[in-house]
Amino acid sequence: MLIDTHTHLDDARYNEDREAVINRAREAGVEAFVTIGCDLTTSQAAVALADRFPFVYASIGVHPHEVKLVRDGWYDEFRRLAKNKNVVAYGEIGLDYHYNHSSPKEQRDRFREQIQVARELTLPMIIHTREAQEDTVTILKEERGSEIGGVFHCFSGDNWLAEEALDLGFYLSFSGILTFQNAAALREIAKNTPIDRVLIETDCPYLTPVPYRGKRNEPVYISQVAKQLAALHPELSLDDVQRTTTVNAKRLFKIA
Repeated sequence: MLIDTHTHLDDARYNEDREAVINRAREAGVEAFVTIGCDLTTSQAAVALADRFPFVYASIGVHPHEVKLVRDGWYDEFRRLAKNKNVVAYGEIGLDYHYNHSSPKEQRDRFREQIQVARELTLPMIIHTREAQEDTVTILKEERGSEIGGVFHCFSGDNWLAEEALDLGFYLSFSGILTFQNAAALREIAKNTPIDRVLIETDCPYLTPVPYRGKRNEPVYISQVAKQLAALHPELSLDDVQRTTTVNAKRLFKIA
């Protein structure tokens, strides 16, 4: 069995066949899904999906792209949402200096605030970082993020970031990027990461893995990430990788 630890099942690209997408994955051995909030509306949608499907869990929070939208009362609403037993994480939160849809200062300020909210709620964090790894690590250290931990989702950083994240007690989550032809450096990092600190994800509908590039990504394709990870660990069988990453996800997100 597998757990897709990062999905966007509320995305409009699933509006015509969302239940079929979920059923396809379940039939292929995906035991559970974590669907992610990126702002208040998508966080509410994630919780609604988790209420609808007993094997879907939700994460709540504001993506760095969207932090310019944060308004009075948002954090109180997140606190209310967090009372739902299906909310298992806070995020995705962090920094993204590639697009700067929100200003770097706004991103840093809201990141600090959201770490504090996550600590208050004792929810593990789902971290997004792109072209901002030094600031991400600095803020996590200064705000004592290691006290609750979490995961660096869709890991695509360098060796330094991998080591810093692991030293802070975080997991690394690998996505379909691991299957891309130009991802040799990332595969080396995945190979050297202790398997008991690894999660897998699709980040669907984005980042469709090989050999399905060009198609809409779905949770059913999580198996391609598991296969690639197993190929990097010849000492482990595919079953070992599936079992261990599932145990890791259940441990982090406190999923029974």
